[in-house]
Amino acid sequence: MALRTKAGVWMAGPHLALHWARTLGTRAAAAPKAVLPFEAIPRCPGNKWLRLLHIWKGQGYEDLHLQMQQIFQELGPIFRYEVGGKHTVLLMLPEDVERLKQADGYLPHRTVMDPWLAHRQHYGHKCGVFLLNGPEWRSDRLRLNPDVLSLQAVQKFLPLVDSVARDFSKALLSKVLQNARGSLTLDIQSSIFYYTIEASNLALFGERLGLLDHSPSPASLNFIHALDTMLKTTVQLMFMPRSLSRWMSPKVWKEHFEAWDYIFQYANNSIQKIYQELALGRPRHYSGIVAELLLHADMTLDSIRASSIDLTAGSVDTTAYPLLMTLFELARNPEVQQALRQESLLAEAKISENPQRATTELPLLRAALKETLRLYPVGIFVERQVSSDLVLQNYHIPAGTLVQVQLYCLGRNPAVFARPERYHPQRWLDNKGSGTRAPHLAFGFGPRQCLGRRLAETEMLLLLHHVLKNFQVETLTQEDIKMIYRFILMPSTLPLLTLRAIS
Repeated sequence: MALRTKAGVWMAGPHLALHWARTLGTRAAAAPKAVLPFEAIPRCPGNKWLRLLHIWKGQGYEDLHLQMQQIFQELGPIFRYEVGGKHTVLLMLPEDVERLKQADGYLPHRTVMDPWLAHRQHYGHKCGVFLLNGPEWRSDRLRLNPDVLSLQAVQKFLPLVDSVARDFSKALLSKVLQNARGSLTLDIQSSIFYYTIEASNLALFGERLGLLDHSPSPASLNFIHALDTMLKTTVQLMFMPRSLSRWMSPKVWKEHFEAWDYIFQYANNSIQKIYQELALGRPRHYSGIVAELLLHADMTLDSIRASSIDLTAGSVDTTAYPLLMTLFELARNPEVQQALRQESLLAEAKISENPQRATTELPLLRAALKETLRLYPVGIFVERQVSSDLVLQNYHIPAGTLVQVQLYCLGRNPAVFARPERYHPQRWLDNKGSGTRAPHLAFGFGPRQCLGRRLAETEMLLLLHHVLKNFQVETLTQEDIKMIYRFILMPSTLPLLTLRAIS
């Protein structure tokens, strides 16, 4: 049974002016009879080449999500946006998401991340599903889904993740109890990153790294640094034609390639060990996602390696930052935290007996994760290159147009989410039976939704469950945290959190 939280909560993030709700609404105004041409779509003012120059100078796009929010307020729920040679139509209303879903088709297409593709092409590596389109994407994706995304796969890897989450909580409790005050104040970011690496590595490759027991190895620290560099340099390169950026930004390309080299090396070492052990004898029990893919033998080794690297690269930051923001929001919303703790304590006996029950016994905690991702979506947009002509907001959108749904703006639209500045997980449960389902798009939609979605959700759910059972999380910081865009949305800084042991 869902546990309700009280009304009093702290505001979360910059909130929109009330006129935005009246201007945009959940639906556009009654459409004129004639569909308007593509050229009539409002166009973002400014010079597309000056925007590119802005990125090249290193000023980047760290406030891109706020820029988009401001432009929607000025131009309405649809506009055209251009950077260099890249042209995009931007949207932020649920009704347009539904039309995109309906138009998704058999082979949903999205633009390829060119800096990532350049690295694969340079070394002759096969691309994983993140960088593929067309029949090759569909073939690999259908073979990956059963072992990565299906509910049956979750039931298999969930106990592995649960063991890491329990160990994380035990290690944290040991540190807390060493202090005479029974509390510990820390910057928890590094600990959360080690957890996500440990849990993902075990679920993917069946191997514990020992990051929770002692100081992390240089290899793990280098891996985290490589991920950070890869994400930062991606933004600096993604809007610029490759031929131009290689001339203007050779140092950025060098850093980008070196970061990917290390990520490849990190994942390849793990895959090679699994391959050798399987060649010497079949395991007696489940030993991770990659081992299952190798045992099934319905994909080539190169295909398995390519998509395993995609999953490895996408399994750390994209899970760690939502966890950090959830802990912060619970620290400054103690009544929400208490409701979640009560739910976890009531469910603990069932989950301890059968860890798989965590997916059904913690509805409010699952809602809290949705609420975090509404306010702080790791990926600030979902995109499609539409395969056929369609009409959005009464404008003609030609086939081949790149369309982006801006999730940060959608999640903070007061016409879609009442009082969007509130951290209010209960809203997701209240809407469940009302027939007005709120859009949850943090992992994308349709056949191209995030392949690692279930693994990420499992890691976040179990860590929070075990932490909330054992600790009261507190902070003195009540102000909003500034979020920055570096290919993913992340906090610029994080406040200290105080953890108090619950007897």
